[in-house]
Amino acid sequence: MRLVQLSRESLHFPPPEMALREPNGLLAMGGDLSPARLLNAYQRGIFPWFSPGDPILWWSPDPRAVLLPEYFHLSRSMKRFHKQSPYRVTMNESFADVLEGCATGREEGTWITFEVKRAWLRLYELGHAHSIEVWNGQRLVGGMYGLALGQIFCGESMFSRQENASKTALWVFCQHFVKHQGRLVDCQVLNPHTASLGAREIPRVDYLQYVQSLAWQPVSEGCWRTQTLF
Repeated sequence: MRLVQLSRESLHFPPPEMALREPNGLLAMGGDLSPARLLNAYQRGIFPWFSPGDPILWWSPDPRAVLLPEYFHLSRSMKRFHKQSPYRVTMNESFADVLEGCATGREEGTWITFEVKRAWLRLYELGHAHSIEVWNGQRLVGGMYGLALGQIFCGESMFSRQENASKTALWVFCQHFVKHQGRLVDCQVLNPHTASLGAREIPRVDYLQYVQSLAWQPVSEGCWRTQTLF
């Protein structure tokens, strides 16, 4: 199947079902990272991922990794840690710093280039993107960010500089999200870390049905305001 080249003049995406099997989920290339295109992509179960120097690549893998927030797996050791946690958890208090934390300190390099940072900062300014910060005193030690899509949160990346910081970010967020009628966290592609926290794979067709039914359903008021969560 041929890889589709996107036009900068159109926000159109091909159907996710046209994505390649190898590499799994690669659907299209090109276009741009404008807020309108990014929102259009996520509303169709599509997301960008590409290496520095490469063209923008758009993906919709099958299967898709998701986490039902009420089924977050809290291990016994994590439960003990959380009871005496030294951390404070906030929302939308320091989006740019979380973005930078996710972009740096990775041995394998980063796909969060200057272009990607600029795009996500714009989404944050428009009220579509959100961050969770984990603090130890005044130091940012972990966090995560992603896109709000109705009752779905599309998680993009997380980072941790101290013990259990990223796990704390996701655990506290899941509790908050459920309380505000959030239904699903998109994890895109399963990895050992997210799998250990309860994420699982579902067929792409099922994920697209979730998007169709939940992306237009609102969470309750106050879900995304700047606040302390823990």
